Order: sequence, then structure tokens, then C-alpha cells
Amino acid sequence: MTGEPKHSPIVPGYGVSALADLSASVASSLGITHYQNVLGFTSAQAACILLVDGLGWEQLRDHPAAAPFLSELARNSRPITAGFPSTTVTSLASLCTALPPGQHGLLGYQVLVPGTGRLLNGLRWDSRVDPLQWQPHRTIYERAAEAGVYACHVAKGGFRGTGLTSALMRGADYRPADSMGAVAAQASAALNESRRALVVAYHGDLDGTGHVFGVGSEAWSNQLAHVDKLAEQIASSLPSGASLYVTADHGMVDVGSEDRIDYDELPELQAGVALLGGESRARHVYARPGAAADVLAAWRELLGERAWVLPRDEAIKEGWFGPVDPEMTERIGDVIAAMSGTSAVVATTTEPRETALFGMHGSLTPSEVLIPGLVYTAA
Repeated sequence: MTGEPKHSPIVPGYGVSALADLSASVASSLGITHYQNVLGFTSAQAACILLVDGLGWEQLRDHPAAAPFLSELARNSRPITAGFPSTTVTSLASLCTALPPGQHGLLGYQVLVPGTGRLLNGLRWDSRVDPLQWQPHRTIYERAAEAGVYACHVAKGGFRGTGLTSALMRGADYRPADSMGAVAAQASAALNESRRALVVAYHGDLDGTGHVFGVGSEAWSNQLAHVDKLAEQIASSLPSGASLYVTADHGMVDVGSEDRIDYDELPELQAGVALLGGESRARHVYARPGAAADVLAAWRELLGERAWVLPRDEAIKEGWFGPVDPEMTERIGDVIAAMSGTSAVVATTTEPRETALFGMHGSLTPSEVLIPGLVYTAA
């Protein structure tokens, strides 16, 4: 197969309208002077960022009846962009550090640990990798505390103490919440207990529903209705003058069996490859020494219009990861494959759990990279 995708990828709007710019702007609006308020948010004493895992802008706009509260906020709003890859590990890092992926270094679901020949799965982590060295930058929570702003992170109790949490949420008062009701209650309490507060609340069930049933399913629409109620409950509990910001880490596409290219069954894709990283919609391909050019040519030939396939240097030059610090470069694949349409490079044998998913994300299509940046301010 030859050719290229018919449409260009949506390169994230780093420094202008990306997820990192949202958290930076919220922090700035609270008087945390390290950050720039590029989104022009109104000054406030307290703010809550509700990050709904998997709530893409296009999916929200397609389901107004299921989410009347959020849809009303979206009426006069424009989307912002997740970073690349459009995946939870990368986006949470951008939110919590207010930095693009090329600087915070969490560059995908699975990336190379340089010098080891191993991949780090950012969600499951690896005890051999020090979270503070892997992500060395100060977090928005640390800078908030230094500025006298109470900083709080609300999420499932099981996430506390994990490698990802240690890398990204240090400096936050971690409040466990294992249900939607608990998320609303914990966020409300945190906002109302301190005069100045920055609260980040995370909810992941919409993403899980999409992965299993797809974003076109009744199950996903039903779950969105619950998310809508969660946002409304937090909004109703805001102290006067406080703001709620509703955003996401990525959107999602449904990937049918006909759109799946199985890496484990295609020797042409495996030739010259040392490690296959990333995920099905955004692959980091790590080549054996001297094989990068051949790997690039093979992946371009086989994937054709089903993917944007670039060598590392070109992906960096095109701004896919934002500015890239030199020490982060080796974590990026020698070849990057960002899938177009609804195609995916799965690995049925080596990644059976991920291959079983119906809804997927990670690439640079509108369905994945466009996310809400909704604002509600209490009177």
C-alpha cells in the first residue's frame, strides 16, 4: 500500500490552546505567578479542574441530550487540544506540570527507558524507574503550595502512591474518591475548606466504558449522562466567585476488526524493530542499530494512507511533542506512526489486553486530540 492520509494531522496548539495551557492559565488566574494566563481566565480565589477521562470534544458535541449541562457550557466555547500522543499518561503529565510532552517526558503509554532495552508502561509503572527522575519538573501543586494556595487532587484511592501519581501529583493533598458521588463531595469540601484553593478532580469511568463498548454505544451515552450530573453537582457547590473548568485527556474512536493491522502477524512490520512501544493508535517504533531508515520505509509502504509515519527528528520538527528537551529525545521512537481514520496497529499476541479494546485513542485526528475547555463561574 502506498500514499498518505488525505487529511493533515491536527498538531496540538502548544503554548496557545493545549491542555498544558489550561492548567497554566488556571494557576495564573489564582495568582500563582510562575504561569502565564494565555487563555485569559478570570481571576479567582478558588478553582476546580474536572478532568473526565475520554471526553472528547466531538463526542460531547454529538450527544447534547445526554449532557445538557456540559452542552450548554460548550455552546459558547471552543475546543482545546490534548498533547501527543493523545493518551492518559501524557495528558495527565501536561495537566499536572503545565508543560508539553517533550519537556515533561511522559511521551506515551509505553516508551523506551534509554539504555535499558525496556519499555516503561506509564500506567502500570516499573519499580526500577524513579518517578522523580523520570519526571523531574515541579508540579502545579508544588507551585500552588509555595504561593499559599491549597492544592488538592481527587481520584480513586487505588491510584495513591503509584509511580505515575508520584511523578505527577507530588505536592498535592490526595483525597481518595472511588465513586462519582465521592468525587463531587471531596472536590466540594476541598474548595470550601480553604479561602484559596486549586483542586483537580479526575474521573475515569467514561474512558473505560468507551474502551469496552465504544463511543458510539448506548453504554457510553448513559455514562456521559452521569458525568454531566457530576459536573453539575460540583458547579452547584462552588463558593462565590470560584470557577469550574471541565476538560479531558483525549477523545476516542471505535476500531472495528477490518481496521486492525496486526503487527504480530506481519514480518514486514517487524523487520529491523527492536521494540514496539506506544499503543495501537500511536506507535513508537524503536529500530535496531542502523535499521531506522528501512523501518521507516517499510511502515510507510505497508500503512500508506492509514497513518502519518515520520522519523523521530521530523516528528519533533513538526511540533508533535512541543519543544523537546535533549534528555527526553531518546524516549521517542526512531519512527512514529500516528494512525488516521479508524485504523490501528494492534499486537494480538504481545498486547492481548490492549488489542481487545474496541474504543481506542492516541493519534492526531479531531476525534482524539480535540477536547473541551469548558468554564463555569459561580455567582
